[in-house]
Amino acid sequence: MFPVNKSQEAPASLAARRSYSEKDVIEALSRDFHNKCYICEVKDPLVLNVEHFRPHGDNLDKMYDWRNLFFACGRCNNIKRAKFDDMLDCTNQGINILISVKHVFPTLAYSNHVDIIPMNDSEETKQTAELIYSVFNDDHTGNKDLTRIFLLKRLMKIYRKLLELTLDYDDEDTLEEEKEHIAKKIKNMLKVEYEFSAFIRWSIIDATKLHHLKEGIF
Repeated sequence: MFPVNKSQEAPASLAARRSYSEKDVIEALSRDFHNKCYICEVKDPLVLNVEHFRPHGDNLDKMYDWRNLFFACGRCNNIKRAKFDDMLDCTNQGINILISVKHVFPTLAYSNHVDIIPMNDSEETKQTAELIYSVFNDDHTGNKDLTRIFLLKRLMKIYRKLLELTLDYDDEDTLEEEKEHIAKKIKNMLKVEYEFSAFIRWSIIDATKLHHLKEGIF
């Protein structure tokens, strides 16, 4: 999960209360959320859902409230449903969503589990971590098992790229000008719009020697 600076002005179609997934809503959500699922951070999801952050329960005000509409992939929407209704709001600028929930890269795409760790004892934080953990680990059905493998392969592709860059950055044979170029690439991966940015940022947080790379970014 990543911090989102959501636009304040609601898309015009919501006023008519006919549909909460009209083209202008999807375009605005895609722009605000950098075309990433707000839960797992997969970019350009194959299946997109306009997600109600707080379950609407057929309440029209909640159903068409722009503040309650989020950008989610099909897997995350299916796992979350109405069960998780007391989570950290990543659009709330007063919450440090990154530091609240630790994301740890797995070592292999077929790893038994991905570690998602709540960093404080608040119920919102624990529920948020529980949902993200479920998204990356739930394989109770054949379809969920397949979508989990797909998700982990996407995640591992990013991890491999980051790992190669950090190894090259620290290699004694790397020239100074090459090191500067590698640093720019790592900094680009630390941007919030990058796929799986929370995993990448936590990798740098845990690597004290590389903390200078995050300056001015987060």
